[in-house]
Amino acid sequence: MTLRGLRLLSQVSLIAAEDTRRTRQLLTHFQIATPLISYHEHNKQARRTPILKALDQGDVALVSDAGTPLISDPGHELVQAVLAAGHAVHPIPGASAVISALVVSGLPTDSFSFVGYPPRRASERQRWLRDLAVEPRTLVLFEAPHRLRACLQDLRQALGGDRPAAVCRELTKLHEEVLRGSLDSLERHFAQDEPRGECTLVISGAPPAQTVWDEARVGQAIERLRREGLTASQAARAVAEESGLPRQEVYRMALEAR
Repeated sequence: MTLRGLRLLSQVSLIAAEDTRRTRQLLTHFQIATPLISYHEHNKQARRTPILKALDQGDVALVSDAGTPLISDPGHELVQAVLAAGHAVHPIPGASAVISALVVSGLPTDSFSFVGYPPRRASERQRWLRDLAVEPRTLVLFEAPHRLRACLQDLRQALGGDRPAAVCRELTKLHEEVLRGSLDSLERHFAQDEPRGECTLVISGAPPAQTVWDEARVGQAIERLRREGLTASQAARAVAEESGLPRQEVYRMALEAR
């Protein structure tokens, strides 16, 4: 918490909190007695009117359970409604897992893409990751601990096991941990160690050579090698080695091109 954040929480007339129980612990710790109202994904429509009415009388603070509100947390619609009603919105700097993980990962920070949480269903997550396989910018994403192992396995298959990455756990908290390595090594680590705490993953962007291997080029390379006498499996293996793409991804792209 910053000094500015504490001052504002004690001065506003109302605090809209994602979970009032968790926010009350924070307020109790700092002896702040500002009234609380819950605001989360399941009651956001009902809460909008009383929050807007409170803004007519004074300032309101929006607080999430952890990190920065609106970053994979509810609040976007509320900010729109507040602006439409003619009120001002001010960001109060605080902890952000996205930026904290990016700067501690050791991966390029000059250009990155934050993609939020992966889909929960395995088939949807795999398709989602395949679309990100050729993204040249550093990737930042969130994942829950009970889905981390499955996510790392899908990342390795979609992006390649040698892709550099970092898994950042419990950032800015007591049990902060940052693990760096290839997707292969990170998957092996968490196969042995139970994932705990909220996780932020940072993954290196696709190498420049990889970004030009689209479905059309893969299909053409496969057909050329088949004409030279290679089997489909041998051709796919050769294209995977040349392009740097995972062999499974080459098979998929070749089928789509066909």
